[in-house]
Amino acid sequence: MPRWLPKAMVLALALYACFQLGSWAFHQLIGLLINILIAFFLALAIEPAVGRMAARGMRRGLATFLVFFAVLAASIGFVVLLGSMLAGQIVEIVEDFPRYLDSLINWINRTFQTELSRVEVQDSLLRSDWLRKYVQNSASGVLDISATVLGGLFKLLTIFLFSFYFAADGPRLRRALCSVLPPAKQAEVLRAWEIAVDKTGGYLYSRGLMALISGVAHYVLLEFLAVPYAPALAVWVGLVSQFLPTIGTYLAGALPMLIAFTENPWYALWVLAFVVVYQQFENYVLQPKLTAKTVDIHPAVAFGSVVAGTALLGAVGALIAIPAVATLQAFLGAYVKRYDVTEDPRMHGHRRHGEAVLARVQRALRAKKEKEPDSGSPAADGS
Repeated sequence: MPRWLPKAMVLALALYACFQLGSWAFHQLIGLLINILIAFFLALAIEPAVGRMAARGMRRGLATFLVFFAVLAASIGFVVLLGSMLAGQIVEIVEDFPRYLDSLINWINRTFQTELSRVEVQDSLLRSDWLRKYVQNSASGVLDISATVLGGLFKLLTIFLFSFYFAADGPRLRRALCSVLPPAKQAEVLRAWEIAVDKTGGYLYSRGLMALISGVAHYVLLEFLAVPYAPALAVWVGLVSQFLPTIGTYLAGALPMLIAFTENPWYALWVLAFVVVYQQFENYVLQPKLTAKTVDIHPAVAFGSVVAGTALLGAVGALIAIPAVATLQAFLGAYVKRYDVTEDPRMHGHRRHGEAVLARVQRALRAKKEKEPDSGSPAADGS
């Protein structure tokens, strides 16, 4: 056995053990890393406001605290207002549920010539196996729901703490990062940081603008249908549909439908139809153009980045995919050498007229030559 073989085997086993340990640690910390990533983009989003307040002489820590306090106060006020409205509507729905059930049963009896009664329907529902299983599962899942809520609150606290530190100590963080890099690399890092701030702010601006447009459109519909709490519902639809990827649209449209159902069941169908039509308009017309304009990326790239981000990190990836791709594209654009494009009709999808005529002549000659018999064959010399 060569003398180097045992040392090589020990080194290979040590490297494999280090790889397994690193893989295990990464999977254990993946949740924390995602929270830090969200906190970093949140800090980039509030960086312009904090920077303006700090430029006027205010300490960055106090400026960051004021910005976070304003955002938190607005969020809590909106949630409390919406919660009180929703609680009142749920109580009203529960009180009017027998009336809705009677009208539904009467419609079924008239349409299908049946003889159903509300008492029989209620008894069949109360004695059904699926209701008993649902109650048992709900009772056993109370602890799981409580643990999920507490875990979500802890994640929010972690994100807010890290984002506060990133925003308040932004200059110190950049200085610490640049201190381990040569001067040329320091300029590139600072430029990438500035681009990330601009692109993240542009993305949030586009989302806020689309939330405003969506809220106004749904407010007009709800006011036309005389649905109560139209302003609060419009704000709900605008914010939830834009800032909760994938499932935000369904959550946003469900609440106005529920409130409209308490007024008139047909109003709920009108709201559903409007939500579906407006969503298609937003997905294929409004969102690609507005998002591509604010973050300066192609609509197809924006859509592909959202799909890729959702596949990698779920809802978090869908939320930060567009500003991340826009930042990367703007940063790498300085290293790609570009040339002036020649004025050629083919650049616009048009072929030159002379080339088109020549191509047609060549095709005709080729077809004629294929149809003519071979000159060396017996049929050609008449033998």
